[in-house]
Amino acid sequence: MSGTTAALSLLGVALVAVAALYGAGWAVRIASDPLSAAPFGSGLEPEEHAVSRFHVRWYTVTMLFLAFDMEMVFMYPWTRVISAMGPSAVIEMFVFLAILVAGVVHAWREGALRWA
Repeated sequence: MSGTTAALSLLGVALVAVAALYGAGWAVRIASDPLSAAPFGSGLEPEEHAVSRFHVRWYTVTMLFLAFDMEMVFMYPWTRVISAMGPSAVIEMFVFLAILVAGVVHAWREGALRWA
């Protein structure tokens, strides 16, 4: 069997498998009329729509989380090369951490972390 024939056979098997999955999904589907209101949070009755807007304070907390998440992305490889880089790596990491802490202190002073 040549390479072209094998590739076309594999493509045909993949297409048949995808068609079979779509057919099985169509055969076992539930009625398509959605419920008007159903519990979505721990079985409790919803007080607002599931796609409601969030308060702007959540975005600040999200940005802080991403900043510290990126901090960890940079710190893991840093721990692997610290012995090869020497004291300059330690100084650079503490400068990086100081910049992040300054951002948190600024957000705290501006009241971005207050919930009330």
